[in-house]
Amino acid sequence: MELDAVGGAATGGLIGAAIEKPTGQAGEHAKACADCGAEVSGRFCQNCGQPTHVHRTLLHLGEELLHGVMHFDSRIWRTLPLLVFNPGKLTRDWVFGKRTRYVSPLAMFLFTVFVMFMLLSFMPVKAELPVDMALQRTALANRLAADQARLTEAEGALAKAPAGDDGDSKDRRKELEGAVKDARELVADTKEAVTALDSTPLSVIGGRGWEEEVRAKTISGEFKVNTGNKELDKKLRKKLENPALALYKIQQTFYKFSFLLVPISLPFVAALFLWKRGFTFYDHGVFVLYSLTFMAMLTMVAAAVVRWGGSAGGGAVAVGLWFIIPAHMFAQLKGAYSLSVFSALWRTFMLLNFCFVTLLLFLFTVIMLGFTG
Repeated sequence: MELDAVGGAATGGLIGAAIEKPTGQAGEHAKACADCGAEVSGRFCQNCGQPTHVHRTLLHLGEELLHGVMHFDSRIWRTLPLLVFNPGKLTRDWVFGKRTRYVSPLAMFLFTVFVMFMLLSFMPVKAELPVDMALQRTALANRLAADQARLTEAEGALAKAPAGDDGDSKDRRKELEGAVKDARELVADTKEAVTALDSTPLSVIGGRGWEEEVRAKTISGEFKVNTGNKELDKKLRKKLENPALALYKIQQTFYKFSFLLVPISLPFVAALFLWKRGFTFYDHGVFVLYSLTFMAMLTMVAAAVVRWGGSAGGGAVAVGLWFIIPAHMFAQLKGAYSLSVFSALWRTFMLLNFCFVTLLLFLFTVIMLGFTG
């Protein structure tokens, strides 16, 4: 998972860089643009926007890589302090056109979210139970052997089934063919679970005893899945028979579809300003992107404190989040929309409730995508 997360962070940075305008030091300008040939008189071409000084050094190649992945230029140092301490001014400045000096909300959101998942994969919460890798591998090997035995039994039953043309024989063969198909899928999923176990830090999800319990109860029928859709129920039962793989896929889905937080959040923010003119969905979108970026940064800090501070750190994080999140929302609402204290307060209260609903909708979507994908 760590390699996937690193790749995701790099992808987020490169995607973010692709939507940013060229910035930084261009060096001494030339008399003609090397790209379009237009006459130039400054550091950038007035016709196509390319810097008039073209670097050809290995050092500059490294600088471009650093900027492409991390947006490492002067704008980040202007954007970050405002995002943390004065988010309302940052949001309002961007909406009203002061954009060259700041990192765009979309680029910053993409990069921050991908980096957050990368760092979280390297900073797992300590497991409550001791984990022995050899025992886990043995358990998976036993599970795979049982699955393969189940497949062999199903294939044998299918081979011995009568080949008659009557309805009972056809139904029996169809039932056995379904059993063989399910057994083959189970073997494939168990093999994939081995890969998931090897690539996911065991401490991310603590002790592994619960997996065998969930698997056993699912196979025995103690855990019943009934969504009203037989195909969906079948998929969910199959995933629960390999809970490690299901959790791994949910983790992957969580960061791959994190962008869904934006469209899910947008209608709730817009609902707070239905009767106020002058605000557009673009304004709300900028608000949401910067707000989610701050929450991602806060999550990284909180995870680090919990990881290295133990129970005392966890308590400090819990108390801090109860204060920091509402305070940041209040400051951003008040500054971005030029609200009075009372207007910002009641909207902050409503927005906190909307955030809870948004998070539930997002988690439900992620779980369904992870389970059914």
